Amino acid sequence: MGQYRLLKKEECGIDSSFWNHYIEVVKKEVIPYQWNILNDNITDSEPSHAIDNFRIAAGEMKGNFYGQVFQDSDVYKWLEAAGNILLIKRDEELERKADAIIDIIEKAQEDDGYLDTYFTIEEPDKKWTDLLECHELYCAGHFIESAVSYYRATKKYKILDIASRLADHLCTVFGPEEGKNHGYPGHQEIELALVRLYECTGKEEYLNLARFFLDTRGTDDFFEEEFDRRGQISFWNKAKQKEPNIRYNQFSYKTYNQFHLPVRQQTEAAGHAVRAVYMYTAMADIASLTGDKELFGACRTLWNDIVNKQMYITGGIGSTHSGEAFTAAYDLPNDTNYSETCASIGLMFFAQRMLKTEVDRTYADVMEQALYNTVLGGMNYEGNRFFYVNPLEVVPENCLGNPERHHIKPVRQKWFACACCPPNIARTIPDLWEYIYTAGENTAYVHLFMGSQADINLDSGRLSIKQTTMYPWTNKIRMEVESDTQEFMTLAVRIPKWCGSYRVMINGSEADIPVRENGYIFIRDDFSSQTVIDMELEMKPKLMASNRNIHYNAQKAAIVRGPLVYCIEEADNGKYLSELSILADSPLEEKVMDQFGGAVMIQGKGVRKVNKTDAGELYTPYAAEEYKTDIRAVPYFLWNNREAGEMQVWIRTQ
Repeated sequence: MGQYRLLKKEECGIDSSFWNHYIEVVKKEVIPYQWNILNDNITDSEPSHAIDNFRIAAGEMKGNFYGQVFQDSDVYKWLEAAGNILLIKRDEELERKADAIIDIIEKAQEDDGYLDTYFTIEEPDKKWTDLLECHELYCAGHFIESAVSYYRATKKYKILDIASRLADHLCTVFGPEEGKNHGYPGHQEIELALVRLYECTGKEEYLNLARFFLDTRGTDDFFEEEFDRRGQISFWNKAKQKEPNIRYNQFSYKTYNQFHLPVRQQTEAAGHAVRAVYMYTAMADIASLTGDKELFGACRTLWNDIVNKQMYITGGIGSTHSGEAFTAAYDLPNDTNYSETCASIGLMFFAQRMLKTEVDRTYADVMEQALYNTVLGGMNYEGNRFFYVNPLEVVPENCLGNPERHHIKPVRQKWFACACCPPNIARTIPDLWEYIYTAGENTAYVHLFMGSQADINLDSGRLSIKQTTMYPWTNKIRMEVESDTQEFMTLAVRIPKWCGSYRVMINGSEADIPVRENGYIFIRDDFSSQTVIDMELEMKPKLMASNRNIHYNAQKAAIVRGPLVYCIEEADNGKYLSELSILADSPLEEKVMDQFGGAVMIQGKGVRKVNKTDAGELYTPYAAEEYKTDIRAVPYFLWNNREAGEMQVWIRTQ
């Protein structure tokens, strides 16, 4: 248990033409854009007021709190993104802005360590009285995460001291001891944040509190008792109601908030998808740190339920807008689904933490699947427009005209009133170096294929890996490997499940290395003199079918090439995409686009079947004509980067 570690920043850095673009976009476009949003400098977008909320709480200006009760978290995720960028390279101007915000946050923090601008400004007498609905612990978690990231980038103690005072306050308020609050968060996040703070400071009480929040969840009637204590008044409508949170879809509020069972007894992913995977991430983290096999077993069961029954081909999760939630096994509609960007980011977190205990390619495969499709698709190529929801089929006029599809936006938005996704993307992309490798004993594991330089400290010495690749556009990966010792070390490299065949060359000679049961090849050698490993992964475009229990996709296929899922757009194929069928036995051809850094388009043969209808009639006798056409598909993450129009991932087959 817990035998594999994530790397430290000094051990790894990204140098990839594909990812350098996105890191640079986050630095030069996304972070400045979001800074202006947080300061309400972009007049035609949803107002934020988030930084002004801190100024009011700090006594620097007059006014009322504005926005969602969790508005503070937008600032914290911006700070974490800034910290992750600064960890790559220090930037004086960005640091100055971040330090100014940290100064205001310090003033807004109360003497006992409490920090939440809504309650400081509006309802100071109601702190910690509505853990289910009010997100105090969620916001605290995001601040703590930002503090750890900013501290490790700058080694400035101010933000870490604020976080420690906040965490110390939580330790005095919450816990199993008599006289303390025995509650736990409605929206999970604080648990994984406390683990990060524990790893940064070594203070056991932070890890113990994270464990308390998880171990207590679902074992009592805390939320019902809390609800009764506040007169059964809901925060959201300020009115008395029957239950301590509104009911979502066919599930109860207990299931929606994942306290329907103790966490070790939960076997199916249920409820709000982001809350769920944040909780599962913390469970996996704590299982790794403590060697809790029962807890890890629960994580593995929940993981298998998600990836085998409740995940879209794009790595999206959460199939209904009602509660942004999981529904039931194989219920994966394409045109009404939610697939929140944050949920796929959370799925990446979960996968990464699972790899700390068990190296199995399913975790890295899904991590890659979510990253290259839904997470990247949540932002446009320029970094100034965002998707909160990631559907697999769009007809713009239906989205705009149907309230059941109103959550589906046919174009990326400038911002959102509930703006969790854009800053979540911004904090994740510059932190991707932490997902490429892990280390255990005398073995370095390669989970993702990204141009990078790693100098990994293993038991016998340091192993250096220079990885060069144009992945995901090409299938070739070169790794130049060298150690500072003559002792044998092992390099383990993932062979993705989508890869039908692969080729390995070591110093120019072909090597026959079998894939082990966990999906990795193991190369054990004396790397004291540089060893060049060239790999080619079969990356031909192919059609994929879904499980027959996903009735929405009957007689349909999706185009996949390597880790990328493709979609057809109106821009390339004209309107009425539902009239198209792809010829399943025809070859799929690759074509390099002039746009998007040499993105690869896929072209296949198809037919368009058109019913001869009178434009003035709603229904007419069936009389269809069929003609051949080319079908062009682009990577799903790039859809809506050219013009608005229809989009479809699952295509009829013929």
